[in-house]
Amino acid sequence: MAKPRITVVGSSNIDIVVKAERIPKPGETVVGGDFVMVPGGKGANQAVCAARLGADVALVARVGDDAFGRMSLENFQKCGVNSNYVITDSEHPNGIALIAVDSKGENAIVVAPGANHALNPQDVERAKPFIETSDALVVQLEIPLDTVERAVELAKLLGIRVILNPAPVRPLSKELLAKVDVLVPNEHEAAHLVGAESSEHLDPQSAARQLRALGLQAVVITLGSAGVFVASDYCEEFIEAFKVKAVDTTAAGDAFTGALACAVSEGKTLVEAARFAAKVAAISVTRMGAQSSMPSREEVDSWSL
Repeated sequence: MAKPRITVVGSSNIDIVVKAERIPKPGETVVGGDFVMVPGGKGANQAVCAARLGADVALVARVGDDAFGRMSLENFQKCGVNSNYVITDSEHPNGIALIAVDSKGENAIVVAPGANHALNPQDVERAKPFIETSDALVVQLEIPLDTVERAVELAKLLGIRVILNPAPVRPLSKELLAKVDVLVPNEHEAAHLVGAESSEHLDPQSAARQLRALGLQAVVITLGSAGVFVASDYCEEFIEAFKVKAVDTTAAGDAFTGALACAVSEGKTLVEAARFAAKVAAISVTRMGAQSSMPSREEVDSWSL
């Protein structure tokens, strides 16, 4: 079987992660434990995940002309991500994320976008030769919205499947959503997109139907340890999460999205792809860090509880 070919348009950061018993309250100092500094950023995380699972992946992104940017580029090469469309930006620093992770693996994150906010529609246009030969284009919302819109528009013009992970959540037009083939929100993002006050009592089936009414072909709502809800023209199905002891959930959503893109590009049904992606996400949360937590295809295929 030929390798699936995936273009990811998105952010690239360096994550500075501290493990602590709990996440500090405003004005409070908490003494932490383990510290790691690893490549992250939603776009880069998803690209690395798909590449480690065996896909031919190109990333469209911007990194700083600094030590953090060089660290990111070296990691792309190590992980097999095509960085021909990653621009080194001499005017903006590399993006960074400060992440606190508590004893249950939950996290709080503050991002300084840096060069990510300079990624523009022209950068996407440069990647057209790779996009037009791709099985899927994956995009998130840590980059300017006009760049997201151009990436989605170009993919649709070229007949390429569009997978949108609407994180961090922000208002999206019906026109944009109608061009998306698979929307992959978590429960908080889904609640925001359907106008719910909170995700506390979110009915995934109802939310998915409301989102699909906007023209989306399929919606896959991730519910953390509660599982995944998949909705399309062909099915509405709940998939249970794999039960593991979480160490760091920072990259769970990105692992899921990258794995889902890889699996559907291989020809798996959406339900099969979501089940595969849930396994990849489960493995990722048992490890510290974002890209460093992404498993290889061999690990996923041989993994069992």
